[in-house]
Amino acid sequence: MQLNLDLFTDTMQPASRAALAAVETLASQGGVDARGAVFTRRKVVDFILDLAGYLPGKPLHEKRLLEPSFGGGDFLLPAVERLLAAWRIYGDGGSVFEVLKDAIRAVELHRDTFQTTRRALVEYLKASDVSGPVADKLADVWLVQGDFLLATLAGQFDFVVGNPPYVRQELIPDALMREYRTRYATIFDRADLYIPFIERSLCMLAPGGALGFICADRWMKNRYGAPLRKLVADQYRLKVYVDMTGSDAFHQEVSTYPAITVISREPSGPTRIAHCPEISVVSLAKLSALLDAAMPLADGGEVHEMHDIASGESPWLIESSDQLALLRRLEKQFPLLEEAGCKVGIGVATGADKIFIGDYAALDVEPECKLPLVTTRDIQSGEVQWGGQGVINPFGNTNALVDLADYPRLRRYLERNKAQITRRHCAQKNPTSWYRTIDRIFPALCTKSKLLIPDIKGEAHIVYEVGELYPHHNLYYVTSDTWDLRALQAVLLSSISRLFVATYSTKMRGGFLRFQAQYLRRIRLPQWRDVPEALREVLRDAAIRRDLVACNCAAFTLYVLTASERAALGGSGD
Repeated sequence: MQLNLDLFTDTMQPASRAALAAVETLASQGGVDARGAVFTRRKVVDFILDLAGYLPGKPLHEKRLLEPSFGGGDFLLPAVERLLAAWRIYGDGGSVFEVLKDAIRAVELHRDTFQTTRRALVEYLKASDVSGPVADKLADVWLVQGDFLLATLAGQFDFVVGNPPYVRQELIPDALMREYRTRYATIFDRADLYIPFIERSLCMLAPGGALGFICADRWMKNRYGAPLRKLVADQYRLKVYVDMTGSDAFHQEVSTYPAITVISREPSGPTRIAHCPEISVVSLAKLSALLDAAMPLADGGEVHEMHDIASGESPWLIESSDQLALLRRLEKQFPLLEEAGCKVGIGVATGADKIFIGDYAALDVEPECKLPLVTTRDIQSGEVQWGGQGVINPFGNTNALVDLADYPRLRRYLERNKAQITRRHCAQKNPTSWYRTIDRIFPALCTKSKLLIPDIKGEAHIVYEVGELYPHHNLYYVTSDTWDLRALQAVLLSSISRLFVATYSTKMRGGFLRFQAQYLRRIRLPQWRDVPEALREVLRDAAIRRDLVACNCAAFTLYVLTASERAALGGSGD
């Protein structure tokens, strides 16, 4: 079948000289870490090819497959194996090159990797009874050495598969990052490189085509993934989601939580979901059949189906249906935490902790220029046990930087360390304010009672601080002029609050959650005036005793949970 590629000519514009120079540097020098290369196990590759529908029982030589970052050939070579098997079944005896030349396009940036994998491909083709000259010609037309995000590629594709590179923005040269931003609308906030990879791959899908990727799941919930989530919701269908957390999907250990997504270019429809599959040929083949089955799914099986996961920019909530129903009910009935009179913030980042932070008594500055500091180490027991640390405070009560001429001890201390302080980005950006901390310090916060919350924890760790210490940057805090903080502590220690954080947060290695401000602010909370006095006392008492069962019981009463809703959270609360 001859494809009319002129219908789908790529219109990628030439890149700037500076961007092309950066690409050349990455192509010739980038190591595995810099390129974000993570290599996928063959069993998982076959699973993804199955889910995407790239099956040797179909006439694959009439279809087109794209691999945007082929690396060592983890996806490319198994795809070629399937293509040749299908061609032997369905081929009509024409020229091997003419029949297969448009069936695959695969891109790789790193030049040495490109050459190594090209040789492996040619050898595989020759071992599969393709003549040497034809194998070379196919490799030349199938493989593209360059930057997928800038390369010109003709036509649309029925399948896009792979493992896009994991690269943070700060590792990408500025000129190249600027070029990417002009081309890809989904690069937002701190988006990693795989975000525009997914955007371009989706845009190159033919109608009815399917993308099958394994990559980090953070974009599905994080702020930076919002534009990409909207693109999927508006124009595509999230067909399959497989949580690969804890599975042995790669040849090396990774710090991110991976997921397999199959996104198709078709009208929206239900999503089939599975979690943590066993990585074996038999179990993955069985799971693939269930995820692709036309028949309805049995209740309670390892695969379940959900509707409307992709909805605008909203985070993808792929949780149990009972918990999701409870969360939606609470969101509809109660205001957000900050709407209920609470404020969420984060402690001070200095940019040079070794200078700005030290033993409080030994910091040789005026007393009004330092504050006692509380860190995560000080609250490990569940109560505050101050370790004696302090932070230099270069701000006055007006929240403006103090005049160093008025504080000779502070001036001498900062001048002794000026070389290190001025190396910080914030100092170079504003040289006249070279001695400020990254975050502005508000001295009044020190004397305000607050709840302290470490960023990363397996369970909620909410500690009451009476109003004597200033929080460090790895602590979030909650204050309130309406809610009693001890009662609020009980609510935040409950499984209801954990439901909100776990639903909207991205998981970290070891099953830990991110108790960040953006997730804490999603917690729903009744107004304090609506809490009966007797329940107020129960909440306070549970928090003071740090009795988690009692916190749950009181919180379940506060939110008027039904028996089934309590069961969805793992307990009756009685």
